[in-house]
Amino acid sequence: MYRSVIVGVDRSARSRAAADWAAREALRRGLPLKVVHVSALSPDELVDLWPYRDLPLPGPVVTELANRHPQLEVQGVRLTGSVVPSLLGLAPSAELLVLGTRGAGGFAGLRLGATSLGAAEVCDRPVVLTPSGLMCGRAGARPDKVTLGIDAREPADAATDFAFDAAQRANVRLHAVHAWALPTPMAHWMPLAVPEKDRARWEDQEEQLLADALRPWQEKYPRVRVLRDVVLHTPAEALVRASASAELIVAGRRGTRLGHAAHALVHHTRCPVAVVPG
Repeated sequence: MYRSVIVGVDRSARSRAAADWAAREALRRGLPLKVVHVSALSPDELVDLWPYRDLPLPGPVVTELANRHPQLEVQGVRLTGSVVPSLLGLAPSAELLVLGTRGAGGFAGLRLGATSLGAAEVCDRPVVLTPSGLMCGRAGARPDKVTLGIDAREPADAATDFAFDAAQRANVRLHAVHAWALPTPMAHWMPLAVPEKDRARWEDQEEQLLADALRPWQEKYPRVRVLRDVVLHTPAEALVRASASAELIVAGRRGTRLGHAAHALVHHTRCPVAVVPG
């Protein structure tokens, strides 16, 4: 099947950041890029309402990307209708769908828009949500790795494969983060004074679980350097923290709803997030 990278754009700065990320990823994957704008009104209706409006999207974004990346095959697509269903209609031919974490609508302080959340929850292809350029360009960050949020007891194969493949394409490390908690009885009985030998034993068990979960993928992707990280945090806290120093963070999705950790991550991420359906 003919594959491409698809990016949805509007007139927001976040969608321009998403388009730039998608262009670089399309070049990395050797795929064409489709720049898609969905409007509730047809082009003729827009002209009637706003005759002096700037050039209609996605034309200006396509021109900008073509000038910036002359080797990129880029195509503009304009659709009329509801945004999420329109994007999902194109998804079967997509390697991945890229969106900003929010678009031009909403209100000040909104971290994640309804379109981005809706696509991440139901799209059957990987969806990458990119925060604004300011968020991604924060001082002190070292985005030199792809991070995978993994439950070593029940790993999501599709997300793990996506993360290893992304790390190999970018020639960066894979940072595999597995969050764990103290056994429930111990957490209640001794919340402040868990014996060090017990904690060390439990942590060793978690590290072994993670190593076992990653072993088949390290054999499939032998060139990928893997950093295993077992952290005593909630999964949500572990992922949000890890996003501060990643080039991309990958989370799996089961069914048509994001789990608690993935939901927190897409709202508070500091780097692009790939939500990969199982």
